[in-house]
Amino acid sequence: MKTTKKDTVLVTGANGYVASWLVKKLIEEGYTVHATVRDTNNKSKVDVLKSLVKEETNRLKIFEADLLVNNSFNKAMKGCSVVFHTASPFKLDIKDPKKELINPALLGTENVLNSVNNSDSVTKVVLTSSVAAMYSDASECLKYENNEITESVWNNTASLDYQPYSFSKTIAEKKAWEINSKQEKWDLIVINPSLVLGPFLNGQNVTSESFKILKQIGDGTFKKWIPKMGIGLVDVRDVANAHFLAAFSKNAKGRYITNAHNTNLLDISKELYSIYGKSYSIPNKPAPGWLIWLIGPLLNKALTRKYISNNLNHQLKASNKKIKKELGLEFRSMKETLNDAFQSMIDSGALKAK
Repeated sequence: MKTTKKDTVLVTGANGYVASWLVKKLIEEGYTVHATVRDTNNKSKVDVLKSLVKEETNRLKIFEADLLVNNSFNKAMKGCSVVFHTASPFKLDIKDPKKELINPALLGTENVLNSVNNSDSVTKVVLTSSVAAMYSDASECLKYENNEITESVWNNTASLDYQPYSFSKTIAEKKAWEINSKQEKWDLIVINPSLVLGPFLNGQNVTSESFKILKQIGDGTFKKWIPKMGIGLVDVRDVANAHFLAAFSKNAKGRYITNAHNTNLLDISKELYSIYGKSYSIPNKPAPGWLIWLIGPLLNKALTRKYISNNLNHQLKASNKKIKKELGLEFRSMKETLNDAFQSMIDSGALKAK
């Protein structure tokens, strides 16, 4: 279904890490953006969005909307041709998975898409999902052709009790496809990023799990050793561009793994050590399995013994062939992404030199 340049578009959870870069891209490309936040009285989050607009303040309109409230997005959606639904929590250290992850992800998706169904202007929805909707553990790659995850794969190992974040992304994305299949007014495109890193915008208080991991690498938490855990990595600016291309490319269809680098925590740490190792307590040696087995759960509740067994020394391979071929997305180097992310944390005061 056709969308034209300079349309009005909606971005949910617009103050989020990926979403704020997407808003910046859309404004720069000449679109009018309806941006939703949970609380318009939260000055710091609203100011980050307002800083993205220079002279043309009429091209950014900020609305209050709550994922868990029916019809909350109706007003913001009015007159929009594209909806970018990015709002969904990324938390690993949680107490109540249903309340903190499942409800916002699943009910939020239902509420947003119900509003889309009632809209007379929306022709396309771009949903932010995750590669977590395709797998729970890096060891699962061994089940697939070329030991590689592709867009045809769905996560069937996550649950409320194991990898609840992955479970929340899986059921929310499946619900989106289910709702989409029951109508013909709007198309659905899904972006499935791996671990998102890179710089954050001025004044942004980043609470993403991505930055918690990076902070632990840089603040001495791991001492000299870090586990060789297989993960994927992608730059936040490339993820924002992936959303943009998904909305306005004729070729866009289905799901898109958005993963620049199949890597691991050790290689990420070594890359940062080569740049910042003299000033910051960055590990550069592989942690022995027995040590991770012993202290992993103490460092992070998400590092359960089961998770360690299924990810330590296992390589993740998530294919980016589809998004490169169909959308022409080009990815930044791992060095650029990590350098810009780490420098952002230094500049914000989140990391201190040793």
